[in-house]
Amino acid sequence: MRSSETPDGAASVLSMAFRNVRFALTAVGLVSFLINLLMLTGPLFMLQVYDRVLASGSVPTLVVIGSLAIVLYAFYGVLEGLRSRVLARLAHRIDASMSGAVFRLSTSLPVRLGRRSANMRPVQDLDTVRQFLSGAGPAAIADLPWLPFYIALVFLFHPILGFVALGGAVVISGLIGLNEVFSKTPVAEASRKAGGRAAEVEAGKRNSEAIQAMGMEGALTAKWELLNDGFRATQLRASDRGGFFSTLIKTVRFVLQSAVLGAGAWLAIQQEITPGVMIAASIMTSRALAPIEQAVAQWRSFVACRQALHRLKEWLPLAAEEKPKLELPLPQTSLSLEKVSCGPFGEQTPFVTNVSFDLAAGDGLGIIGPSGSGKSTLARALVGAVPILRGVVSYDGADIRQWPIDRRGDFIGYLPQDLQLFDGTIAQNIARFRDDASPEAITEAARLADVHDLIVGLTDGYNTVIGQAGLNLSGGQRQRLALARALYADPFLIVLDEPNSNLDAEGENALTNAIMAMRERGSIVVVIAHRPSAITAANKVLCMREGQAVAFGPKDEVLKKVVLPVASVGGRA
Repeated sequence: MRSSETPDGAASVLSMAFRNVRFALTAVGLVSFLINLLMLTGPLFMLQVYDRVLASGSVPTLVVIGSLAIVLYAFYGVLEGLRSRVLARLAHRIDASMSGAVFRLSTSLPVRLGRRSANMRPVQDLDTVRQFLSGAGPAAIADLPWLPFYIALVFLFHPILGFVALGGAVVISGLIGLNEVFSKTPVAEASRKAGGRAAEVEAGKRNSEAIQAMGMEGALTAKWELLNDGFRATQLRASDRGGFFSTLIKTVRFVLQSAVLGAGAWLAIQQEITPGVMIAASIMTSRALAPIEQAVAQWRSFVACRQALHRLKEWLPLAAEEKPKLELPLPQTSLSLEKVSCGPFGEQTPFVTNVSFDLAAGDGLGIIGPSGSGKSTLARALVGAVPILRGVVSYDGADIRQWPIDRRGDFIGYLPQDLQLFDGTIAQNIARFRDDASPEAITEAARLADVHDLIVGLTDGYNTVIGQAGLNLSGGQRQRLALARALYADPFLIVLDEPNSNLDAEGENALTNAIMAMRERGSIVVVIAHRPSAITAANKVLCMREGQAVAFGPKDEVLKKVVLPVASVGGRA
């Protein structure tokens, strides 16, 4: 299924993010060029000191070349600081370019992939990319291409010194390749297990009340320790391998530097080079290999960044912004399903198969059936929250996919079974965080859900902050606020999944009145329910069993056909 998704979305997001920083990347390359030229200050200064100052005993010469070296080092410091600042801003600009798409990806993954998305953390992947780009890794990589330049200069001093330096560079390059081969898998596994740990922590926070009430803390702590032990073992293995190669490369570099110094001393004894050339060649060889050592030190971060980019590139098509579509008018007359089969993205078989029915404005449909019969999946298909594998969901004869996702909120209200409110004020939650929300529409939705009096009774009224950082509400209060959010702005289709699961008798009466009021306004209301009281205001019923529709029609006829036979069998039993 993923192959049908065009990668253009991912390509455009990623390529645009890096295309926007092309000038900055060019500037980094230019600054790196100047930095590496200025890094010749040390070897050349040593060369002049040994071959001219000491040979001539001239203090003025020492002062002149010393002053020049100080000036060049000052320029080096300025450019090094400038490069660090440019890289930090480059990383933040890339983050800003991609953050919206990555957030959309994070919110759509559970719907698109279901349980397969449990350990996926796109926002953390983008954080990994940003942290690497703003660290020391890119600077080391930018300096790597200058290794041949330094080796060539050593060759100019003497071919033997050049071959010694070149041999050391080849050995170190081979060690880098081995580091890549042996470290890639542990780093990837550590990243995957880190996602599992994060998911376990989030689940514990969401269900803390049940954990404390039912004494599950000890068992879940043991489970956590098991997961954490696996993560630590994998991370330790990745750290050990990376540390081994980092230490080995550093050791080889020290040996090589001494080897160049020793070869230079022998050549100086043979009077083929001067002592100044010997010292300069040793320093230049060390400088040539320093970026390699820095790159190895940053290797884990580099591998993690590369894998994070690969994951983002693979999954960003799911969050690609839709191409502009012709603005269809909002539906007002009908909802139709024609042989609809649907299920979470990536599942082998659909959860719902071949469901068909028609509803007109003002209809109220109650969907009933045993647990696991596909009721909630069908509800998600009605609002476009799961992919339609076969068939079509039509509003006023037009496929729901003809409306952009953001536009669908203008005619769809949805109360999910697993309802969530967000950090923000009550007014923001009811208005779905729209900037153009009117106070009248917010209060009207609250009155329809019979929650207005509760809200105004709070100290800050509609400005009361709720969610993780705000006021804790009861299950019934949260459900009624979520109902008000679903009713906001008089949507044409309102889908309520188990809307009375946390309501008392007064709340159920308010729910029935709200459904009747919305039907009178011309809305289609679909209610998924286990309790008969939830479908009191419905005029039609759809009975689901094992993912299929077994009965559909006027409420009284369907209930007589489906419910009464079951009751009579239970009575005879």
